[in-house]
Amino acid sequence: MSTHLFVYGTLMRGESRHRYLACQTFVADACSCPDYRLYDAGDYPALVEQSGGTSIVGELWLVSDTALRALDDVEGIDEGLYARRRITLLPPHADVRAEAYVYLESIAGLTDISPAWRDRSR
Repeated sequence: MSTHLFVYGTLMRGESRHRYLACQTFVADACSCPDYRLYDAGDYPALVEQSGGTSIVGELWLVSDTALRALDDVEGIDEGLYARRRITLLPPHADVRAEAYVYLESIAGLTDISPAWRDRSR
């Protein structure tokens, strides 16, 4: 089986952890519905569900179950850093059942970099 995974930071093409998706299938560039904010947590982004959010820029991938288990380890699921949750995407991907890694720790003191990780240096 495989899962559609929306990535928005270090797992994206050209970023530091993309190697974990290297053998998976890129589907398309995509954007989330406007229910999220993206924060700079240092070496990685923190996606949080937030009212008054914005649409987050990312990529949609089709990921095998084996790769997804490895990604859960990389993203710190067992440590409580992230949880993998359903996310709604904007058209033309609104009908795709996708998941994303949502940050679980406090965002207090973190800089809001919405809508895109790659825009953080501006």
